[in-house]
Amino acid sequence: MARVVVGCAFAVVIAMAASAADRPWIDRALSPDARAALVVKELTQEEKLRYVHGYYGGNLNGIQHIPQEWIADLPNSAGYIPPITRLGIPALKETDAGLGIANHRHMREGDTATALPSGLATAATFNPALAFEVGSVLGRETRDKGFNVVLGGAMNLTREPRGGRSFEYAGEDPLLAGIIVGEEVRGTQAQGVVSTVKHYALNFQETARTSISANIAWSAARESDLLAFELAIERSNAGAVMCSYNRVNGVYGCENSYLLTKVLKQDWSFPGWVMSDWGAVHSTVDAANAGLDQESAFLADSADFFGEPLKVAVAERKVSQARLDDMVQRILRSAFAAGVIDNPPQKAPTDLKRHAEIVQRAAEQGIVLLKNTGVLPLAANAKSIAVIGGHADLGVLSGGGSSQVIPIGDTPETEVPVGGPAFKFPGLGWVRQPAMVFDPPSPLAEIKRLARAARVRFANGKDIAEAVRLAKSSDIVIVFANQWMRESEDVLDLSLPDGQNDMIAAVAATNRHTIVVLQTGGPILMPWLNAVPAVVEAWYSGNRGGIAIANILFGTVNPSGRLPVSFPAGEYQLAHPEIVGKGTTTNPYAPGTVPPPVNGDAFEGADIGYRWFDKKGSKPLFPFGHGLSYTQFSYGGLKLEGGGALTVRFTVMNTGKRAGSETAQVYAVPPGGTAVKRLVGWARVELKPGEMRDVTVISEPRILAAFRENPDGWHLSAGSYAVAVGASSEDVRLNGKVELSGATLKP
Repeated sequence: MARVVVGCAFAVVIAMAASAADRPWIDRALSPDARAALVVKELTQEEKLRYVHGYYGGNLNGIQHIPQEWIADLPNSAGYIPPITRLGIPALKETDAGLGIANHRHMREGDTATALPSGLATAATFNPALAFEVGSVLGRETRDKGFNVVLGGAMNLTREPRGGRSFEYAGEDPLLAGIIVGEEVRGTQAQGVVSTVKHYALNFQETARTSISANIAWSAARESDLLAFELAIERSNAGAVMCSYNRVNGVYGCENSYLLTKVLKQDWSFPGWVMSDWGAVHSTVDAANAGLDQESAFLADSADFFGEPLKVAVAERKVSQARLDDMVQRILRSAFAAGVIDNPPQKAPTDLKRHAEIVQRAAEQGIVLLKNTGVLPLAANAKSIAVIGGHADLGVLSGGGSSQVIPIGDTPETEVPVGGPAFKFPGLGWVRQPAMVFDPPSPLAEIKRLARAARVRFANGKDIAEAVRLAKSSDIVIVFANQWMRESEDVLDLSLPDGQNDMIAAVAATNRHTIVVLQTGGPILMPWLNAVPAVVEAWYSGNRGGIAIANILFGTVNPSGRLPVSFPAGEYQLAHPEIVGKGTTTNPYAPGTVPPPVNGDAFEGADIGYRWFDKKGSKPLFPFGHGLSYTQFSYGGLKLEGGGALTVRFTVMNTGKRAGSETAQVYAVPPGGTAVKRLVGWARVELKPGEMRDVTVISEPRILAAFRENPDGWHLSAGSYAVAVGASSEDVRLNGKVELSGATLKP
């Protein structure tokens, strides 16, 4: 039997040298479930209870009462589950990683990581293969920093475009979100770490996030938000699901048996574990029996629910022993499946150059050209260019909160402090004041590089008169406009803050060659739209986003991004013109009584985003799927096949003079007078000038089906389906109809 050194980094490696006779679970020929079951049989009750009870990932000076032997092993990140060294089971070291390895300054001073483009930016690529590569960057950096659980896979649908975390998510469509996030998570786990998908479910706003109840018919939830999760989990085999802060139909997400047990574990046969969001646990017996498998960090909750209280609940049979064993089994099963037990991550150098190339490509493919009347791409022989606003001299904007990455190349100059209270955990005493972080390199520097002989000058945009004077003396004006979003706070409205609209209007009135580059966390309103010839949506574009933006502006890269969210013409077009619970304060980490629920009825039901606009007969400012190019494309040759499944064939041709990528989108409308069109598939095709490509899209059956309860199941109606093919949800190039036979699918 190998010697085990408790608390040392190499203890698990030494322990794993034990023979298969002593530890049959080291046999990799066995399934992850079988291996986990063998470990569970060997665990003491105390070890089982410990494995479902998480600690905050930093040393909080004795507040957590962590044994001394674990102190050196703490990851200084989000969460920590202690090892079971006598059996060779490593600690679970969890990192916030929505958009790269989050390296909060109060925990790991001086640490940096590759900042990924925002979730919306990656979704805007409509490129599953590239999403996989972005996920692989996250997985490799997770391992290289010594973590083995990634708190990624953020994918709540955009029901509230003012939601503070909308930038982390993948837009409003369940098929797009499910596929893109599923591929990201699959790419992450391919590197030998566990990834979550989150926040399960209907966690679409920050206002009143710990008290709001998203009230919706379960059938509508299954056809929208839950379908996105279902598709992502199927595609990725995610090891864990993180349940959310909010209530769903009156019951907290982390003690909602319909969500956690009925849907996730029974209908979807999910074999992994459910972990709580930090501060999302409100009970012991109800949560455990509903399907919560792990309290992620008890210090974040209002009380310690899975520590001594769970031990007592099991002893009193309020929570069965079988349930506790299942909780542990699920965690171990995912750890074996991902490889974190057989091949624990070790700190190692990271290939940052390779990662930078991937995230630059993702940023370039995610940037959306919203409007262009001929001013773009910029000519390299322009004599003078004015760059105004948006801190374009520092870097590109990133979103704040637990997904905040301190990027490669960060300096004190690339961070701009903002007002508001510091983000605190109980007893920690302090957390660094929030700041807007700008990811290097700066767009200004990259514009200067590509502008060649042109004189490029910068004004910060705060003084409108100064901005107007600079615009008046320049051939071209590039205005950078920012909308900063962050966790724990929604934006007040969809307007650009801090007088930026007035500045853009004044500059555009002075110089008719004004280009606006938007760095936003979601849709915004554009009262100056008719006064400018070009608008570029760059989102939060991550490390090398400055290079990507410059490449798009100068035509080094042909824009190909498509909107994963609709841009409304005004808040009046939204299902909730005013944010539900407005004025309600929320702090998930503050101990105290459980707040009364705020009801947030999901008026849209399953018809979110572009479906809502169709249903109400409203015309958005820019529709879902919209995006322009520096070339043109034509469509033709539509052929539809029906029967048991919808197959759509057509051709796409590049009729312009530049090589470019077109995202051909297929929508269909089920039979019935109240149905609206749904995205059933797409194809991203790269074409040289004059090149034609045959495209085949096969619909995901659940997208066109209706979910019915009692008995549960998907029901595809028989009848005539209208099919539309085009460049956006509104830019339809081909139309047809096809007959589908009815079918009943599994729940």
